[in-house]
Amino acid sequence: MSLSPDIVRAFAPTGRLRASINTGNPILAAADAANGARGVSVDLARGFATMLGVELELVVFETAGKSVDAVTQEQADIGFFAIDPKRGEGIRFTAPYVLIEGCYAVREDSPLTSNEEVDRPGTTVVVGKGSAYDLFLSRELKQATILHAPSSPAVVEQFLQQGADVAAGVKQQLEADALRLGGMRLLPGRFMVIQQAMGCPRSRGEAAAAVLAAYVEEAKAGGEVAAALQRHGITGAAVAPAAR
Repeated sequence: MSLSPDIVRAFAPTGRLRASINTGNPILAAADAANGARGVSVDLARGFATMLGVELELVVFETAGKSVDAVTQEQADIGFFAIDPKRGEGIRFTAPYVLIEGCYAVREDSPLTSNEEVDRPGTTVVVGKGSAYDLFLSRELKQATILHAPSSPAVVEQFLQQGADVAAGVKQQLEADALRLGGMRLLPGRFMVIQQAMGCPRSRGEAAAAVLAAYVEEAKAGGEVAAALQRHGITGAAVAPAAR
């Protein structure tokens, strides 16, 4: 892809590509003592920086909310987010590159047996503050009460400590916590599918957003996304289909 100097400057006004990385979602990235973070999103950021011909700078956060804020406030040039209309007010999204399931977990002795039973008066649901699950459930749940954990990885701990009824989050995170702690089970199915995309500040313009969108499509079609998922041992996330 041939890029104009204007496009490179739009993405790297400081001379480096600052990529906002959220380590709160284990499918996307994890903290790394040597490099700050590692994972699928880091690999995609590195590939995009290489395409631009600039150095990569990782701006690492433990929550999705802080990662979103960094891009919205232009403290970072690109980021990796679940597509959501609220976030779209300040961020231009690409089409998704992976699809992730959002699920509910309950205690083994919980009377709840299906996702449809969760939205009832008196039911408390713990979710990571500012996460895609939080944004979605805040719109969709009409009767249940939402309780906020400081981050997605802290959801199950708070769910147990506060005696809440339901923990909501990434399927793989909930499965790992249930296996580690015991006494929990996941409700069948999923309550949402997360469309995980790349994004840049809206102020960078439509031309820059189009370049980022094209990069994501090439990464999906060329097998880079699938290879990154395999390289980092990620299961339960599917490469998103090509954009229409």
